Amino acid sequence: MKAFNYHQSTRILFGTGRIKELGDVSRKYGENALLVSTPAAIPALEKQYAIVKKILAEAGIKVSHFDGVIPNPTVEIITAGAKMARESGAQLIIGLGGGSSMDAAKAISVEATHPGISWDYLFYKTPQPDERKLLPIIAVSTTSGTGSQVTQVAVVTNSATRDKSALYNNILYPQVCIVDPELMLSVPKFVTATTGFDVLCHAFESTINPGTGAYVDLLAWEAISLVAGNLPFLLENPGDIKLRENMAWADTLAGLCIANAGVTLPHGMGMAIGGMYPNVAHGESLAIVYPAFARFTWKSAIPQFSKLARVFNLNLKSVTDEQAAEKSVEEIDKFLKRIGLWISLKEKGMPESEIEALAKQCMVLPDYKGNPRVASKEEMIELVRQSYVK
Repeated sequence: MKAFNYHQSTRILFGTGRIKELGDVSRKYGENALLVSTPAAIPALEKQYAIVKKILAEAGIKVSHFDGVIPNPTVEIITAGAKMARESGAQLIIGLGGGSSMDAAKAISVEATHPGISWDYLFYKTPQPDERKLLPIIAVSTTSGTGSQVTQVAVVTNSATRDKSALYNNILYPQVCIVDPELMLSVPKFVTATTGFDVLCHAFESTINPGTGAYVDLLAWEAISLVAGNLPFLLENPGDIKLRENMAWADTLAGLCIANAGVTLPHGMGMAIGGMYPNVAHGESLAIVYPAFARFTWKSAIPQFSKLARVFNLNLKSVTDEQAAEKSVEEIDKFLKRIGLWISLKEKGMPESEIEALAKQCMVLPDYKGNPRVASKEEMIELVRQSYVK
């Protein structure tokens, strides 16, 4: 067996109704909290925020609410949140929402307690944050997709440079996360689809990343099977709590996987797309590039692609691994069409003239280097070109 490492410091509270424990959990870290979320754009969110604030108030916790988070949160948004954290005297930060809110909470914890801005503490820069200064984080996930509740990653966008990168450090794991499927019942179909596909990508890419190991592999294939067997049905039955629970568990498993193994080529491309075109949701960017990625990569990872194909199509159990792996590209295409994510860069408004510029940006983050087949500059341009129109 291949040697491997595995680390997880977040305490996970999983299950329907667990949000009721937020007050007791939070009180262990302080009596003054900054709640970080997106704006209450729909009545369901407004109601959700009110419930959370009531739970915290009943526990004797003062709450300041920073509701300025947007998808692909920018450095300016993190600065605004950090300013509120300092001015309110926050002792802990509660990230409530999807990946954007939870990532923003982590980045705000850094900027509120350190000189400079969050962008100064990206994974490749020095110095890194001081663990002794950070405000503790409680992550409350309301979507099933990013796994941010159990990762050490905080993704931030720099609008000025059209760049998207990440803070990445083991000291950024949330102290506690609450994963309550009841909070996910009102998630719209589009968000359910895009975040759900992100779960599959996290899990699968962790199986082909050089950092994978036996434990990650075990969690990843369970997550992949859960997504394949639940996401299409959840899109047809969004109020089904059992399906929501299964996707929430898949999301948590996949988050544990990427925290310990990492992602590969599609995520590097997806991050570049999000940085240059913030209107593209992260899950959308992955859906855009996955067909090209699969066709480029399958011959270099036949065991994993053959297993993926058989998760989607049991009839492929009777063919050879190579035949099944080759068929995986068709199975991925079918799945994307089934969940309504058969889309292209052109459809999202990207100018064709920026193909080479995007390809260059796709090679900024090191994720593509962890792919079983590493793309050259020319191959990356071709991958973007194939993703431009389908």
